[in-house]
Amino acid sequence: MIFALIVVAVLGLFFAVHRYLWCRLIRDTTRAGGRVRRTGAVAAFVLPVLVLAALLAERLGAPFVLQQVLAWPGYLWLALVLYLVLALLVGEVVRVVWLRVIPARTASPAPLPLPAPASPPAQSPSPAPSPLPAPSRRVFVARAVASGATLASAATVGYGTATALRGPRLKRVTVPLAKLPRAAHGFRIALVSDVHLSPVLGRTHTRRVVETVNRTGADLVAIVGDLVDGSVPDLGPAAEPLRALESRYGSYFVTGNHEYYSGAAQWVDYVEELGITPLENARIELPGFDLAGINDLAGEREHAGPDYARALGGRDTARAVVLLAHQPVTVHDSARYGVDLQLSGHTHGGQMWPVTYLAAATNPTVAGLAHYGGTQLYVTRGAGAWGPPVRVGAPPDVTVVELASMRA
Repeated sequence: MIFALIVVAVLGLFFAVHRYLWCRLIRDTTRAGGRVRRTGAVAAFVLPVLVLAALLAERLGAPFVLQQVLAWPGYLWLALVLYLVLALLVGEVVRVVWLRVIPARTASPAPLPLPAPASPPAQSPSPAPSPLPAPSRRVFVARAVASGATLASAATVGYGTATALRGPRLKRVTVPLAKLPRAAHGFRIALVSDVHLSPVLGRTHTRRVVETVNRTGADLVAIVGDLVDGSVPDLGPAAEPLRALESRYGSYFVTGNHEYYSGAAQWVDYVEELGITPLENARIELPGFDLAGINDLAGEREHAGPDYARALGGRDTARAVVLLAHQPVTVHDSARYGVDLQLSGHTHGGQMWPVTYLAAATNPTVAGLAHYGGTQLYVTRGAGAWGPPVRVGAPPDVTVVELASMRA
């Protein structure tokens, strides 16, 4: 019942936003009954339906080709909606100032006509047709605000799309660990998260990620969840380039919440076929430290959630342990289990400003390195994008985490 109420509320807000956009972009700027207004009315109905279709296509089992056809326009429009609304809300201030604060310029009184000289009566010509009335000041302001908002939002989404599609940046961070022996000083982990293979981001995007990782010459590759948004039959070919990942000690994978929306078990099996080792609440010993991984919190619905006791129980506590966990919020549990370093993703760094503020309010750390007691947490912004292939104020990244021994 509560879920149904939430869905109704979200849909109500979604269509209310589109009603607002129609009012400000179409109704206030066009002539009633005109072709432009009729076209705008059709778009105001089609575009929100297209967004819903893009969001639901995979879950309803639509053919993958249809998912791709719907995804690009649907998700890009969703991003445009965000920035159109923000720009138009700024425009409301402009509207008030222009119409209510700045006085309208009054026309100068016309000079009195001079008396015409007497002339013989002549047949009066037909009166000239009256010119069409000029648009009112209110319509002029509405058109100016709508044009400015459209240009600003389109430029923002265009920039954000280019940022997302050109692939992840390479970042480097050094993390000192008190328990790390001198022999393991300088061990490099290539951290990858939130690739989000989908009808939008496919095989080409995976190749970009793999090329970025392989350029680092890392000792180990860690993929910390949200690799996919879809099934193995649809997205298996897009994930295939992961087979080419190169590192001295191999590649490891833990689930994210989106794996559980897409069939986590099939993806765990598939990444293993690609030569990547899943760590499902498991631990391995590496030279100088332990590497552990836990399932994502979303797995609890399938009785496959995080199990710290299984992943970390019985280990030698004198050795440093690095934990792969998709969501940063689990860091408090990690601290209780004596984890030295947790590597996470999930947040996308907010992906699109101002969603960054929401991400900051719901996660202990949105991006970068932070300390929680004796546990350090590093959060990558992720290598892909969920939904709209747009990144604004949160560029995608692959991070090389270099472990440093305090005994070196």
